[in-house]
Amino acid sequence: MAGKFPEIYLVRHGETEWSATGKHTGRSDVPLTAAGEDAARSLAERLRAHAFSTVWSSPSSRAWQTCVLSGYGGNAVKKDDLQEWDYGDYEGLTTKQITAERPGWSLYSDGCPGGESVAEAGKRANRVVAALRRLEGTTLIFSSSHFLRTLASCWLGLGPEGGRHFVLDTASVSILGYEHDMTEPVIRRWNQRG
Repeated sequence: MAGKFPEIYLVRHGETEWSATGKHTGRSDVPLTAAGEDAARSLAERLRAHAFSTVWSSPSSRAWQTCVLSGYGGNAVKKDDLQEWDYGDYEGLTTKQITAERPGWSLYSDGCPGGESVAEAGKRANRVVAALRRLEGTTLIFSSSHFLRTLASCWLGLGPEGGRHFVLDTASVSILGYEHDMTEPVIRRWNQRG
């Protein structure tokens, strides 16, 4: 049934120094590494067989740079709701560092002090889902890992907490869509790398 209903392609930005070391990168403006730039360019080949009627990007430089290097910057619109989670006090820290101070911490259960709660991130994701459901054609979105995971979970109706069950590598492509009709949202592909 692919192609009969609208599809949404999700692209996680290319590698940054912080993503390579596992640091939480919310609102910090960390650029792509050389490897991240190469991976972003390689997305052009992987995506070129598809015609996108809508292209959206997070305003972060890493997502926008991935969008531009993959050849879609000329058609893209930056959307604030596509920003990565605001990690607040946990910005720049690894999960290991956070759990050393706060054992048992989970982003999808606990949110971030001084940053976003699970409900706040979910509210943004649900606004994006509502906007996507009004679009026709194929949409391409560039953003970051935790937000795209939250978006996919909300797309499925699982709520933002369900994002804990998904993993996304840098420069990966995932596809959201529908199965039998538009009341049955599904994940058509997940975390595909070049």
